[in-house]
Amino acid sequence: MNIGFGASQAEAMASFLQDLVRIPSLSTHEEAVAVRLAEEMQHVGFQDVRQDRIGNVVGRIGNGNGPTLLFDGHMDTVDVGRLDRWSHGPYNGVVEQGVLHGRGSCDMKGGLAAMVYAARALMDAGVELNGNLYVVGVVQEEPCEGFGMRVLVEEEGVRPDYVVLGEPSNLQVRVGHRGRIEMQVRVWGKAAHASSPSLGTNAIHNAAKLIFGIELLAPRLATDPFLGQGTIAVTEIESHAASRNALPDVCSFYIDRRLTLGETERKALAEIQGIINTEEMDAEVTVSEYVAASYTGYQCRARNAFPAWVMGEDHPLVQALCRSVRETLGYRPRIGRWNFSTDGTYTAGVANIPTVGFGPGEEQYAHTQNEQVRLNDVVDAARVYARLAIEILGQR
Repeated sequence: MNIGFGASQAEAMASFLQDLVRIPSLSTHEEAVAVRLAEEMQHVGFQDVRQDRIGNVVGRIGNGNGPTLLFDGHMDTVDVGRLDRWSHGPYNGVVEQGVLHGRGSCDMKGGLAAMVYAARALMDAGVELNGNLYVVGVVQEEPCEGFGMRVLVEEEGVRPDYVVLGEPSNLQVRVGHRGRIEMQVRVWGKAAHASSPSLGTNAIHNAAKLIFGIELLAPRLATDPFLGQGTIAVTEIESHAASRNALPDVCSFYIDRRLTLGETERKALAEIQGIINTEEMDAEVTVSEYVAASYTGYQCRARNAFPAWVMGEDHPLVQALCRSVRETLGYRPRIGRWNFSTDGTYTAGVANIPTVGFGPGEEQYAHTQNEQVRLNDVVDAARVYARLAIEILGQR
């Protein structure tokens, strides 16, 4: 059964999405967009709408007599960067030739709006789902993917049978991605006056030697036929010295390490420790921690280690999504992976909940200053989500 999606519904969804894009919602500052999301859920007729302890917005429809399907969309965005690089402004919500521009339009307020309006379309069509359909606006996904979902599942007691991630996939099916570890390397030196560098040890110079060794490591990282090769990148560096005319006695840098299947946290740490040992440096490598307070005041603390995950193409959830795309949009979707990381690191990688991805927007626009999404794609995503809900939950 395909659900109709009329012009009035499409216009209302586009207006709602514009509202979401116009509200800045950096991680830990999602309160205003959470209020707007809850308002829309209540307006379109969700049976239950609430905010949980960390600030996730949780909406539900269905009779509760069957399985639970959860649509996952994060409310937070990354920062905007240089404003002069934006052709339309990050928070203007400009629509031009059917394309909505602005921060979060692609990653991933477009998917979130489509999920809300998929539920509305089901209710407008009089469909009573035989189970629970949750639409969840998640907080703090950008800095610590999966943490908001962990709170929902483990502390709020909402454990779905299936999860759909609305991250941008260009309306293709995604079934996994590499894992991620953020590591901190601290390198110690010996302070001295900069006019007499021979009397000390420059921690920055020693860190540079380690970074060069990391660059040489990159081509040797493991490869998986589906997820591709692991990657490694130094993303931030900082040092401390008594003054700018003194040698720094400590230098720290951070590493973004993407893990393909078969790679582990232990292996990734050992690789860096091996470089430290080879260079005979006074240094240590650790997994960094994410520490922050959510907008509700919930104290978040987690290690920045997120596993890789892959769903088999023959899994019933994957096949149901492919059928929904084919029967709704008329094409056979490509099954692939994301390059970036998502809440699937928790739902599939930790909690072992069957998880798939499908959303409007192209991955190449995420986190860029020309972020955008085609409004027709948002409508198509909503139609597929509605069809999938019927496929998974059935109806009375």
